[in-house]
Amino acid sequence: MKLLRTIALDPSDTFMFDAAADPGEWAVSGAFRFCDQDPAKLAGKARAAFRSGFLGVKSWGWSTLTQIVPATEDDCRALIELLARQLVDRFGAPDVATARAAAEEEVAFVQSLCAHPISSLIAVHRSASGGEVREAFRRLQLREGQGHGKAFSFMEVEDDVEPDHDLHLADMGREPRPR
Repeated sequence: MKLLRTIALDPSDTFMFDAAADPGEWAVSGAFRFCDQDPAKLAGKARAAFRSGFLGVKSWGWSTLTQIVPATEDDCRALIELLARQLVDRFGAPDVATARAAAEEEVAFVQSLCAHPISSLIAVHRSASGGEVREAFRRLQLREGQGHGKAFSFMEVEDDVEPDHDLHLADMGREPRPR
């Protein structure tokens, strides 16, 4: 089994988002955090979180990148329970049973994003059009011979996890170099 953990390759999340996730915490997409907001009216750090943030479940903060990591059944159950508690405490879910069902769906979605090898980095780009929120997920791969370093010194987009023809990489940073 594989899940997503937040990763901080540099301190940029601490000034990009109102609250940055702690490195190494379990992560989910977090798009649900914007369900009662008009994405077109978001500005500044809230807009940055909408467009490119994964939700750190423990801190309720945002991370630009997540990493695919191995996980156990116990890890998965603990993540579901933590997210369920957060949905009740921070998001106003009516009860733990309802929150748990929503948390199970979120974690199942995260697992669907983990089809790539362990240690792959995943980025998200969200957009809104016609009242619908679209999420596109990209796998970022280290350039050959490099380890984790500064975020923009070594990343190269390899392939889509979920194709989105409306995705504009210029909005996320530099485009991949031609092959």
